[in-house]
Amino acid sequence: MGKPNTRRVDREIQLATRKLTAVREFEMWPLTGSERRAIIRATVGGSVRVVRGRSTTRAERKLETAWGSAATRLTAEIAAFEKERQRIVNEAAAAKAAKKSSWLW
Repeated sequence: MGKPNTRRVDREIQLATRKLTAVREFEMWPLTGSERRAIIRATVGGSVRVVRGRSTTRAERKLETAWGSAATRLTAEIAAFEKERQRIVNEAAAAKAAKKSSWLW
């Protein structure tokens, strides 16, 4: 019995890691629609307040929150994929052990 087939999960982990890196660099492509809307709304709201000569503290906080929630979501995705990968490896190891033990008797 060979190695367990984790290519699909490994590919998903790699993609989620690339997305997380992009979010940390404030790129928009890995965001969901609702996250994009929240970031654009906060940016536009802050721009309007700048034009009117007011404080942008609330808009900046909303922006930080939106980027932070996207990073948190992607971190959770990576953790879930890694857990799934570990489950696949454990199942393969258990099957291999069962096959070996049944061979002895």
